Amino acid sequence: MTSRRDFLSKSILGTAALTVSGASATAMTAKSYRKIIGANDRLRLSIAGLGRRYGAFVDPISRKNSNVELVYLCDVMEHQRIGALKRFSGKLDYEPKAEKDIRKVLADDSVDVLINATPDHWHTPGSIMAMKSGKHVYVEKPSSHNMDENEKLVEAAKAYDKVVQMGNQQRSSLHTREIITEIHNGVIGEVFKAIAFYTNTRGEVPIQKKAPVPNGLDWDLWQGPSPRREYTDNTWDYNWHWYGWDYGTAEAGNNGTHEIDIARWALGVNYPGYAEVEAHKRHFKNDGWEMYDTINAKFKFQNDRIIEWDCRSRNGYDKYGGDRGTIIYGTEGAVFVDRNTYRLYDRLGKLVKSRTSDSFESGTALGGGGNVTTAHVLNFFNSIRGKEKLTAPIEDANISMAMVHYANMAYRIGKGFDIDENTGRIYDREAMKLWSRTYEPGWEIKI
Repeated sequence: MTSRRDFLSKSILGTAALTVSGASATAMTAKSYRKIIGANDRLRLSIAGLGRRYGAFVDPISRKNSNVELVYLCDVMEHQRIGALKRFSGKLDYEPKAEKDIRKVLADDSVDVLINATPDHWHTPGSIMAMKSGKHVYVEKPSSHNMDENEKLVEAAKAYDKVVQMGNQQRSSLHTREIITEIHNGVIGEVFKAIAFYTNTRGEVPIQKKAPVPNGLDWDLWQGPSPRREYTDNTWDYNWHWYGWDYGTAEAGNNGTHEIDIARWALGVNYPGYAEVEAHKRHFKNDGWEMYDTINAKFKFQNDRIIEWDCRSRNGYDKYGGDRGTIIYGTEGAVFVDRNTYRLYDRLGKLVKSRTSDSFESGTALGGGGNVTTAHVLNFFNSIRGKEKLTAPIEDANISMAMVHYANMAYRIGKGFDIDENTGRIYDREAMKLWSRTYEPGWEIKI
């Protein structure tokens, strides 16, 4: 008799691949689905990383029809574990376990799913550790810290036959799916360019200085795969994004992932053939921010198609009519799309059609979340059960993720470079020095 564990582990990834433009679809008839032993089993899941983002998972987890059980809330900071327990206490009729060490969570064979909302440097290592221990993974963006991890995450999903979805939640937005389908059907003619943009008003960042490790924080475990160093104040709580490359992936990984992914989806392209950037730190030049805060990245594809990512992290001028979104140009018109609306224009600039979604998804607010994230997570749950196909399977999502890494690599070496459009591999020797990273001994990724 097929066990629940065997079903959840083995019944899936024939349904996991999805064409880039395809809509979420039922993988089998309801009649045939009901015949599967254990198809209605509850998923037992854990969240690792209880910072700003975990709140986006409260709704999809607490819904009765999600049929999931939250087993562990895991974080290396004590007060975040306590805060998460309190937040879920009003939503659940049971109490999850609080745990500091993700390795103990993954050692529990009763856990089926890991939601990985840890800092960037933990995303791929933690996700592969989870797959090796038999878990399916929902990994927040950026799914990888560098190109080597980018490839290994896809390799591990195939090797362990696990459902892996990245948190590029706009792929589950109904109005976005609608207009992308129309674009692919030729509503604006032949598409040739997309501009993805992000605008924010981030302020001054403290200069790092040595400080005592905050009470309740396991600093060694927070660093995890990264080489060890002494603690500097304010590092563990968000500002790690801007303090060098050990932990973060700059604004490209922090936010560019989303709109670059929509641009690539709309143009129907895979890897670019060339990447270049113009990027600098333009604001608060003597503060602790250690990478660009202003960047324009350009990616060139076959058939003269171009994607640009225009990011201004600390200048709030509204250049595009919103704080983030994507503009797609075609021979017969253009489309503006963001997390909550789209507008379709003809070639003369006349508004032809628009739609504002009745759902809500945060824009530049820290933490984010909303109905679109809920839909994305529910799609992940249903894909594990074999009822749907993933809207963002990792083998496709990580092509968009590669573009993030290309942008950061071009910035760090100060020049553009060519890329193999079939494999995503690059030819520049300087850039290749940044293909991987140095790991703390004993934490190297092994599949």
